[in-house]
Amino acid sequence: MTEIKDTEREIQLFRLRLSVASLFILVCFGALMLRFVWLQAIRYSEYFERAESNRISVVPAVPNRGLIIDRNGVVLARNYSAYTLEITPSKLNGQLEAVIDELAKIIDIQPRDRRRFKRQMEESKSFESLPIRTRLTDEEVARFAAQQFRFPGVDIQARLFRQYPLGQTASHMIGYIGRVNKREAEKLEESDDAANYRGTDYIGKEGLEKSYERHLHGITGYDEIEVSAGGRAVRTLSRHAPLPGQNLILSVDIELQKIIEKAFGDRRGALVAIEPETGDILAYVSMPTFDPNLFVDGIDVKSWEELNTSLDKPLLNRPLIGTYPPGSTFKPYMALAALQLGKRTPEMAISDPGYFWFGNNKFRDDKEGGHGRVDMYRSIVQSCNTYYYMLGNDLGIDAIHDFMKPFGFGQQTGIDLDNERRGVLPSTEWKRKTFKRPELQKWYAGETISVGIGQGYNAFTPLQLAHAVANLSNNGVVMKPHLVKSVEDPMTKVRALTVPKESYRIPLAQENIDVIKTAMIGVTREGTSARSFASAPYISGGKTGTAQAAAMSKTVKYDANRIAERLRDHSLYVAFAPADKPKIALAVIVENAGFGAAAAAPIARLAIDYYLLGKRPEDPVAKDEGSTDMPVAVAPSPMAPAAGSSASATVAAGTAKPAATPATRSAERKAP
Repeated sequence: MTEIKDTEREIQLFRLRLSVASLFILVCFGALMLRFVWLQAIRYSEYFERAESNRISVVPAVPNRGLIIDRNGVVLARNYSAYTLEITPSKLNGQLEAVIDELAKIIDIQPRDRRRFKRQMEESKSFESLPIRTRLTDEEVARFAAQQFRFPGVDIQARLFRQYPLGQTASHMIGYIGRVNKREAEKLEESDDAANYRGTDYIGKEGLEKSYERHLHGITGYDEIEVSAGGRAVRTLSRHAPLPGQNLILSVDIELQKIIEKAFGDRRGALVAIEPETGDILAYVSMPTFDPNLFVDGIDVKSWEELNTSLDKPLLNRPLIGTYPPGSTFKPYMALAALQLGKRTPEMAISDPGYFWFGNNKFRDDKEGGHGRVDMYRSIVQSCNTYYYMLGNDLGIDAIHDFMKPFGFGQQTGIDLDNERRGVLPSTEWKRKTFKRPELQKWYAGETISVGIGQGYNAFTPLQLAHAVANLSNNGVVMKPHLVKSVEDPMTKVRALTVPKESYRIPLAQENIDVIKTAMIGVTREGTSARSFASAPYISGGKTGTAQAAAMSKTVKYDANRIAERLRDHSLYVAFAPADKPKIALAVIVENAGFGAAAAAPIARLAIDYYLLGKRPEDPVAKDEGSTDMPVAVAPSPMAPAAGSSASATVAAGTAKPAATPATRSAERKAP
C-alpha cells in the first residue's frame, strides 16, 4: 500500500529548521560583530599598544654623567667609553661555571673577576646582563667576536665608565659611583624618578657623587626599535637623545688639596680651609685617603679587607664625621663670650699660680709655676688654662652653650655632603636627654671647668672648627660652607650658584671681635705658633690646641714618649689670613701628634703660603721635631691693666663631681 506523504507538514518543518539555523547564524554573526566592536573600537588603544610593544622595543639610552671640576678647571671625575664582556645568567640553563671556564680560555678572567661577578649576581635579577670583565682590549674583543657563536647569552657591550684621574686625591670629598644593588633598585622603583633611572647600572655611593646624584645623572633618553617575531632588531624607528648630567664646579683648589695631603705624609688627620666671605671650601682633606677607582667596577675582596680593617681607617671621612675635643682652639670664643656677656674686660687680669682649685679638685695649668699675671690678650697668646678654668666657672655651661651655638659648634653646618655628624656642644638639657640613669643626668659645676679649656664633653668635627673660625674672621657673618660653588648646564654652560647669600649674622660688637683677632695675631707673632709663622710676609691670626685622645691617670704626669702612639694627644690649629681681610680660614688636626705647634701649625703655614702667595714647599713632609706648643717669647701685653689691679673672677667653694668623659682630667697635665 502506497504511503501518502504530508508535504505541507514537511515544508513547515523545513521552514522551522531554516529559521532556527538562520537565527543561530544571525546570533553568531551578532556576537562576532559585538566582539569586533569591543576589540576594534572600545579596547583599540590597549591592544594597539600591546601589539606595538611586541613589534617595537623601547631601549633606554643612559645619559653621560656630569663632570666634577675644581675651581680652576681641573677635571676630578670624568667618563670614558670601553667594551665589557657581559653574561645574562638566565640564558645559560645552569651552565654558568662551564661557560665562564670556556670564556677564560679566550679572555683573561681572573679569580677576582669571578668573585665580583658572583657578588653582582646576588644583588641583581637573574635575567640582567652582568659584566664579568670590563675594559677589554681591542685584541680581546676581536678574539671573542670570532667565537661568539659558541656563547649564547654572552655579549660584548660598549659602556661608559667613570674615572677619577687624580686617584687618591680628595677621594672623601669626591666619593665614587658603584653598581646599583637590590636595595637601591627597590628604592629607585618607589621614587618619583624611577622612569629616569631605567637602564641605569651605576649611581653615586659616597661623597659628592652621592649628594649630587640627581644633578649628575642627567635625563634618560630612549630608542624605539622595530623587532621581528623572534626578537631580532629590524630597524630604529625613532630616537629621543638623552640629556647629559650637569657639571659640578667646585670651590676647591685641587693644587692646594694636593699640597696639604702631601704635608700630612703618613700621619692621620684632617684639614678644612674656607673662604670666609663666601663659604667656599678651598680644601677638604681627610688622611689617610683611598683610591675611588677601586669601587667603580666593584672592589675586590683583598682591597676591601685592607681598607676596612686598617687601623688608620682610610675610609673614615674625618672632616665630616670625626669628632674631637677642640682643646685650646676653643679659648678665643670663650674670651669673646666673656666680652659680649660682660664677664670680663680686656684689661682684667688674674694671677696664675699654675693651678686652679675647685672644691677638692685641683686643675693644673700647662706651665709649672703658672704664667704669672695674665690678662685676656696674654691668656690667648700664652694659652693659659687657669684663666679659662675661672672663666668657664663664671660663665656657666648653659651660657657657654648658647653663645657657641651660632658659631656652628655642635651643629650641622649644612655642607653639601650626606651623613654630617652633629658633634656635642654640652648643656644641662643635653645631659638630661643623653643619659638614662638619673644620677648621670645632673650637670655638675666641676664639669664646666674642663669645658672652658675645650675638653670635657666638647666634641666637634674639623669642619665645625673651620666653620667657626671662618665666622669669627668674617666678623660674625655666617656663610654656609659648600664644596660645589655652582652647577653648570653642559649644553648652555650657564652656571647657578649653590650658596648665593649669607645664612645669618651673629650679633657681636666689632670692638670685641677686634680684641680677639688682635690676640690671635699675637699667637703667630709672639705666642705658641710664632716659630711656625716666623718671617711670613703676611699677617695672620691663629690658635694652637692640644686635645686628649685617651683617659690618663690623674696622678701620673703625661709623657708622650712613655705611652702608645695612638693614645697620645691630638695636635690642632685654627687660623685666618690675611688678618685685615681674611681670604682663607682653616682648621687642622693631626691625630696623636702632640702639641698644636709641633704638627698642626706647620701644615697650616704651608696651606696659607700656597693659597696667598702661590708658594710650593720643597719638602712639605718635613717638620720641626723640636717645636712645642709653648710660647717662644712673650712681650708685655698691650692690653695689660695698670699695676695693682686685680682679677674680677672669684670662685665659690664647693665640692664638684668630675666630668664623666676621659677628657675631663686633661687639665691635670694639658698643654694648650
